[in-house]
Amino acid sequence: MQANSYYTPRRSQGFAVHHDTHDVFVLQVAGEKHWRVYDPLWELPLKHQRYSKELGEHGPPVFELTLRAGDTLYLPRGWLHDALTSDTDSLHLTVGVNAHTWVDAIRAALDECEDDVEFRRTVPADGEAQADLLDRLAARLTRAEVARRARARLVNSRRPIRDGQLEEVRALESITVDTALERRPTVIADLDGTTLSFEGKHVSFPEHARDELEAIAADDEPFTAADLPGELDGEGRLVLVRRLIREGFLRRSAAGA
Repeated sequence: MQANSYYTPRRSQGFAVHHDTHDVFVLQVAGEKHWRVYDPLWELPLKHQRYSKELGEHGPPVFELTLRAGDTLYLPRGWLHDALTSDTDSLHLTVGVNAHTWVDAIRAALDECEDDVEFRRTVPADGEAQADLLDRLAARLTRAEVARRARARLVNSRRPIRDGQLEEVRALESITVDTALERRPTVIADLDGTTLSFEGKHVSFPEHARDELEAIAADDEPFTAADLPGELDGEGRLVLVRRLIREGFLRRSAAGA
């Protein structure tokens, strides 16, 4: 998702008629704004398929409405629209919901085909494939595989939100096995063996820390290092949790364990 704020002075217009390449929620904060919505000229556009005059002239509005403070408008991607202010200034937030399309899913699967030697072969002059490449690609487009790649895309592209991180790092030496800790609520992560992936990075740990790491990754409630399962001694557990604090995965909990 993405969010932008727009201030438009009274008796003026923001953008000319256009479509967005993602779904949009318009949240009117202050003042009012009059919206006109038109039928799409390009159905479900992708990110690079911006509106242009070459697509043709839009028809009459299919509906019009005035948003006032507290109102919300949903615009599916591709629907043309423009907006004007009246005698009041306008302030609104636009929340865009990015689409994960089949083009994205197939491209991600095709990228993984690089480990298949048949896809790495040179294309012959006659352009005829010597192997069942489409079948090999289809095998990578099962429901589970498509969902796995979509999840990985989310985990790897999510930006960190680390409020108070400097204070957490400065307090590392004061952490004990009885300090109440918690996973940062903004973190979305996956654990593969002993590699923890979140916010675009992959942090690996030794195999002997697996039990403790699995417990930390699965726990949504405050805990202490002393409460963790596994065979690490107290010092080993402190090394583990301090590393996770430094990486921005854990923080001290105000709730207590």
